[in-house]
Amino acid sequence: MTKVAVIQSASVPFDADSSTAKAERLIAEVGAEGTQLAVFPEAFIGGYPKGTAFGTAIGVRTERGRDEFARYSNGAITLDGPEVRRLVQASAEYGVFVVMGVIERLGNTLYCTALHISPKDGLVGKHRKLMPTATERLVWGFGDGSTLDTMDTPFGRVGTVICWENYMPLMRQAMYAKGVQLYCAPTADDRLTWQASMTHVAIEGRVFVLSACQYLTRSDMPEDHPIDFEAPHGDTLMRGGSVIIDPTGKVLAGPVFDEEAILYASVDLETKLRSHLDFDPVGHYSRPDVFSLTVNTRPMDGVTFTSGL
Repeated sequence: MTKVAVIQSASVPFDADSSTAKAERLIAEVGAEGTQLAVFPEAFIGGYPKGTAFGTAIGVRTERGRDEFARYSNGAITLDGPEVRRLVQASAEYGVFVVMGVIERLGNTLYCTALHISPKDGLVGKHRKLMPTATERLVWGFGDGSTLDTMDTPFGRVGTVICWENYMPLMRQAMYAKGVQLYCAPTADDRLTWQASMTHVAIEGRVFVLSACQYLTRSDMPEDHPIDFEAPHGDTLMRGGSVIIDPTGKVLAGPVFDEEAILYASVDLETKLRSHLDFDPVGHYSRPDVFSLTVNTRPMDGVTFTSGL
């Protein structure tokens, strides 16, 4: 049996140092409980700027919006920066494999990224969100197929699909084909409908689903940061709804709403193995004579320099 945890907590928006310090405390807490895998929400370090329009409309940008973007970019992290080194150290110290949602800055572009951090080997993988949703595309770049990372661990194969990527059937199929067993779903979706989606993924993939969402209130944002649209739940910007589900669709923990929480569960990969008696979406139930999927895993760099040899 493997003990896993899903963290439902607010980040410290635009403050990478403080968010990392909070993550360190939470890793220590779950590590003390014997947790082997901990999943944090989408954009935990860097922040999810819900309700922020960055001063834009079609054909219009404002100076205030550019100031807001500068603040957001300054609160992002780089993969070779001190925040990642601190997370690697915390993972090693407390023996926890960590899936951490961050806003990654690469050059002048931001990515919504999930880091895979091993207590033994450090940063072993990353996944950049392939498809930012709606106006997320204003401030986040698109990931590519080179970061569809899944990681072998002593307790199973871990993979991450971020938020509404889970609505992309071919994305899910690719992850199943990579053999994911512990399917991590950091998200910002706090709607009740998200629970149905996570249950479907668990049953479709015959995987353990660990979905983590923030519990974020207006008071967690800087006082001078504008919220341009009224949130459906007033001063609660994200309600949580984190959940852990087994390959049969059984809910092992959660969902929890309207409070910070840590959800724990013990998972047994034998449950996944048993569930494949009658269904394997990339094996005996896949019909490759009719359907096929090709996945491009090459990095899609905007500029490639070659020598004149």
